[in-house]
Amino acid sequence: MHLADLAGLRVAVWGYGREGRAALGVLRARFPTQRIALSAGEAALVPADAFVDVIADPPDAARLRAFDVVIKSPGISPYKPPLPEAAAAGVRFVSGSAIWFAENPHARTICVTGTKGKSTLSALLAHLLRTLGRRTALAGNIGLPLLELLAPAPAPDWWVIELSSFQTRDFGGAPTLAVINNLYEEHLDWHGTRARYAADKLALATHAHMLLVNAAQPELLRLTAAHPHRLTFGAPDGWHVSDGAIRRAGERVLDLGDLPLPGEHNASNVCAALAALEAVGEDARAASAAVATFRALPHRLQRLGERDGVGYINDSIATTPYAAIEALRSLAGRATTVLVGGFDRGVDWLPFVEYVRAQPPHAIVAGGANGARIVAALGAIAAPGFALRCTESLAAALDAARALTPPGGTILLSPGAPSFDQFADYAARGREFARLAGFDPAAIAQIEGLGIA
Repeated sequence: MHLADLAGLRVAVWGYGREGRAALGVLRARFPTQRIALSAGEAALVPADAFVDVIADPPDAARLRAFDVVIKSPGISPYKPPLPEAAAAGVRFVSGSAIWFAENPHARTICVTGTKGKSTLSALLAHLLRTLGRRTALAGNIGLPLLELLAPAPAPDWWVIELSSFQTRDFGGAPTLAVINNLYEEHLDWHGTRARYAADKLALATHAHMLLVNAAQPELLRLTAAHPHRLTFGAPDGWHVSDGAIRRAGERVLDLGDLPLPGEHNASNVCAALAALEAVGEDARAASAAVATFRALPHRLQRLGERDGVGYINDSIATTPYAAIEALRSLAGRATTVLVGGFDRGVDWLPFVEYVRAQPPHAIVAGGANGARIVAALGAIAAPGFALRCTESLAAALDAARALTPPGGTILLSPGAPSFDQFADYAARGREFARLAGFDPAAIAQIEGLGIA
């Protein structure tokens, strides 16, 4: 849907987070005298505006039916009431991302999604393109809504856009290249089923001119087999990890020891980035040297330092059990106490249970809303090789971890779950972990490279 199509219609913005604020800003700039409704739970935070009608209460279907078009924030599920009823009554729901793509049909875009690692991959791609001298935008789910960069002048050479599964379902764009780096179970509270989650995620590929997927994932290969221009990374004939190095087929390009990103999953992200550059005609080998100068994103296996002989690592971005597994794998051989648990969205913790059964960490401290469920799942291990504790708060979890972890060991925050039960987002959780551990939370940097450079 183009912005021009909204002229004279009854339009509402649903949600007043980053995406909602960006949408409202664009509407007010384009239609300064058109009345716009805003559904915002925090009505007191909305600046007074004679042309904005603020709805403080959560909207029901009857309220939504008063509008022709509703621009909804990504976190609002289309599968939960009152949205399906309102849509059936003729209300059209669109996203800020869909509007951006409609307004920028000729932009050269590399759109990235995946269950884990998509932010790191997106930021790395932007970093490498910039080292090649390309004017590059980095935006989307990574922290800068697309509508904040609606019509920049001059336009960038490339747009690197991170999209969540909430956004891919109905973004409606036709990426130059769509990249799906992995697919695991997540966000079942929003999507309802694993099959629907996969379908919504893979909607990114529907109109993509080219598609790049992880060859190490049979399910992903099967689900994308019909795409006419599908490429892969992670296979021996392309960019892949083998014998301690990043390789392009048989050529050794980068030693894993030289990468600034720990863990096999991050080595896979490097392969994905180089394969993406190659796919769009850029010089991946020339760019590969700049991988060493990439700075890891905050809250992603972020080493905070040591206190009393114990190391602290902040991996608050880990919101799936698979991400927690990868974090533990990157620390294999160390005496690691891992803090897990948070908001319970119903995902299966069995893969985590099976991993720690075979590769036990030193200790596991579970907490948050799903802490008891995680402990119950871990209780199925007959002879666990790790200590296990259950706490309620992050502070209590860290106290327990300190008591369990020997000098020279590591305390790892890798929750495997969202933060919404106790914190506004994963970044707030990571900052609180840093504070409780004795580090300056303000020193945890924001994501570098957002915007156009």
